[in-house]
Amino acid sequence: MPASLSDLVRSLPREGTAYVTPTRRTTWGELDAMADAVAVSLRDLEPGERVGVRLPDDETVHAAFLGTERAGVIGVGIGARAGEAEVAHLLRRTGARRVLTSLPSAPGSPDPARALGREDLWLLNSTSGTTGMPKVVTQTMDRWIRFVGHAVDCGDLGADERLMSVIPAPFGFGLWTSHVAPIVLGAPCVVLPRFDVPTMARMIAEERVTVLCCVSTQFRMLLNHPASTDHDLSSLKVMFTGGEMIPPDRAREFEDRTGAVVLSFFGSNETGALTATRHDDPRDKRLTTVGRVLPSMEVRLYDETGAVTSGTGIPAGRGPLLCQGYWDDEAANELLYAPDGFMLMGDLVSIDEDGWMTVVGRTSDIIIRGGKNISAVAVENAVDSHPSVDAVGIVPVSDEVFGERVCAVVTLVPGTTLTLEELIAHLDGAGLGKESWPEHLLVLDELPRSSGGKLAKRALRDLAERHFRPPHP
Repeated sequence: MPASLSDLVRSLPREGTAYVTPTRRTTWGELDAMADAVAVSLRDLEPGERVGVRLPDDETVHAAFLGTERAGVIGVGIGARAGEAEVAHLLRRTGARRVLTSLPSAPGSPDPARALGREDLWLLNSTSGTTGMPKVVTQTMDRWIRFVGHAVDCGDLGADERLMSVIPAPFGFGLWTSHVAPIVLGAPCVVLPRFDVPTMARMIAEERVTVLCCVSTQFRMLLNHPASTDHDLSSLKVMFTGGEMIPPDRAREFEDRTGAVVLSFFGSNETGALTATRHDDPRDKRLTTVGRVLPSMEVRLYDETGAVTSGTGIPAGRGPLLCQGYWDDEAANELLYAPDGFMLMGDLVSIDEDGWMTVVGRTSDIIIRGGKNISAVAVENAVDSHPSVDAVGIVPVSDEVFGERVCAVVTLVPGTTLTLEELIAHLDGAGLGKESWPEHLLVLDELPRSSGGKLAKRALRDLAERHFRPPHP
């Protein structure tokens, strides 16, 4: 029987470092004992019952995930920064009997006969919740262990890696980078219960981190902060990033300044990954595409009618990296799958004759101005190339004449300013068609994000709508 995550933990050197935070270090032996205590504390529950896990992004959340696995119950991963409405929704939706908000201290040993296997339903987590209350995604250990195998291959990772994951642990990206990858590799992982750039930079330098895992916003924040030059980041050899648009210019800057190779997977919490970039891909392909289809996966494109197409379309996948669907949600599952059983994503992509995939937009990220379809992603890419723009979200603002107008919501690089006129001049020089130019510009100190760290497009739309179309008195 293939090894579970707990099997792998028990095989690791007990004095070896498992997790490092700014204030403490946890060995594999200590993590193993913490997980056993969690499992013992849950032995009054029936196998298969659900237990909420709402803990900081430190070693405790990983001990809890291992403990629920050993107790034969299904963990419900809840982001440490999730709002109360989201928490209540997830607990109600999953029927969780208990919530772990701290680690118990329970003597004894768990019953090994209760432990979940690698292919069993192991964890429930949520979609990122960028457009409303999240759906609940089913997880097995097997799919993420296989995923990490692809990461090892794509990143040319070895036996002596030192990881850092600064992504919330319960979500797909955080789950494989902070929980599964350290266990599979037997590698120490630096985690931050509270993200901040100076601590991130300091810990990379002090721990000689070789593999950094973060969303695009976080590495841009690092580049913009003096801490990126105050600390030695030369130990980095790979950065896995994603979760949102990857700005090619800033990715090139990151590579030039650190010597690391920037890599990404194209997928979701539901699909795992369909494509990936590799360490030996040409640089322009690595930074401007989402790579080529992984060898373990099949990918098809569909047009708006649901027919299989080629060139450009809605991607869907089939293979061992997929989840088992949404938990107890027949209506959502009907929308998740194409009629032929492939699992759909909400993106629009193109695949060229050499197999390179490029994200064109999202099916829900199209702004219709006067009958003209405008890709929000295409406009975001162009706006993001302005040197004053730190992060951007493109959203529609309703209009009586044109139906919708394009609005750029941005944060700025510290010490810079930007007007709509300056932005338009830049976009004109960059060759963006006039019909796609933003007609509104909203500058914020911070862009709203979901508890999973992704840009919250619904909140952005609401902010833009209120700002440019305030309600009539």
